[in-house]
This record gives sequence, structure tokens and C-alpha cells, in this order.
Amino acid sequence: MKIFAKIRFYWGAFTISFIVAVIMIPLIMLFPKYKGTIMHKLNQLIIFLMGGKVEQVGELDKDANLIVMNHQGIIDIVGMEALQNNHLRWVAKKELFDALWFGNLLRKGDMISIDRDNKTGLIKLIKDVKESIEVKQRAVAIFPEGTRAKNQKLLPFKAGTKFIAKKLTMRVQPIIVTGSKLLLNEHNKTGHNATVKYIYLEPFNVSEASDDWFEVLKEKMQESIDDELSNHNRSR
Repeated sequence: MKIFAKIRFYWGAFTISFIVAVIMIPLIMLFPKYKGTIMHKLNQLIIFLMGGKVEQVGELDKDANLIVMNHQGIIDIVGMEALQNNHLRWVAKKELFDALWFGNLLRKGDMISIDRDNKTGLIKLIKDVKESIEVKQRAVAIFPEGTRAKNQKLLPFKAGTKFIAKKLTMRVQPIIVTGSKLLLNEHNKTGHNATVKYIYLEPFNVSEASDDWFEVLKEKMQESIDDELSNHNRSR
């Protein structure tokens, strides 16, 4: 079984890399006006070829302009893009923009780069997020943990997410993701048939929330993650 799980992992990694490099990037370069739809359809294809499914619980608030999600790996993004066609603008660390294939996809997809080692990184991020909302009219998706988590417990949320949401008086849509690591686990390099489940929690306006809204947000997301494991045997 372990051998098959390893094979599934490398098949999944190959599938993602091939479709991104050979099909997705050329198509969004040729048809930039349709890049949202192109990414949506091809990510659906990736999930299908990997033997996965995506499931949605709840509805995405059309007025939400900041999508906040827990993070385990690349499937979180692939599944979310396969699930919806709103052409989200993802926030990713600068190092990923320097990668050969995925960096090109992030650049051509007009995603947001954040440089954690640069003191002016937060200023640039605020500017990019503001432009995304006011000019490009694209909701921004961010992982407040800042990196991929290995376990059930959420990692500490980065303060930058709170600062941006408050500064720009954003409407937040929290989403928790489970099953992503079962489909493709980048830590132990295994893969399985799996359903990636996206649960849309109650959206809220930061301007109307209590002062401790960021801490409450993390608690509610953790409660929902724990409930999925306890009652549905689904780990994050």
C-alpha cells in the first residue's frame, strides 16, 4: 500500500507540473482575458486525473474581498480554483514567484507577491491588496498561517493579515479545508483518492467586529477543523 501511495504522489506531482507548464501557462498567455476560466477548468482536470473530488459546504459571500484559509499544501489552491470561477488573487511568498514553472504561473496569473524579509513588504502588500479590490475587482485569498502546517492545530496567524483587513476595512470570508493532504501529502510524499472539503464559515465586516476579531476568527476556524476530525473523521 505504501508503494502505491508513493506512486500516487509522484503521479499527482507530475500531473500538476505538466498541466501547469505545458497547458495552463501557454493558454493564459494567449488568452489573458479568460485566465480565470482557464485556471478553473484546468484545475478541475488536475483534481480529476489525481482521483480526487472537491466538496463545498456553505456559500461564498459575493461581497467578501478577503478569503482566509488554513493551509496544508498546493492542493488547497488547486481545489479552490477547481471549485469556483471567481479568479481569486492569491497572496504567495516571493520565493514562489522565483520558481521556474509555478513562478511563471503566479506572475502571468497576476497574483500578489510578499517579501517577508523586506521591511517594506507590508506596505507593498497593502498597496497590492487595495489595487486588487478597487481596480482589478478581484477578491484576495490569503493563508494567515503563512506556511504549510503538518498537524491539526493551526499555526499562529501572521499579524499582517489582521493589519491589512483592518486598514482596508475588508469583508472576510473564512474557509477551512480538510482532505487536502490525503489527496497529496507533500511532507511524506504520499497520495490517495480523496475528497477535498471546503467549509465556508460565517463572513463578517472587520469594521463591525469586536477588537479581538482576529483571535476569535482563529478559534472558530480551529473549532471547525476539530469538529471535522471528531465527527466526520476528516483531518486537515
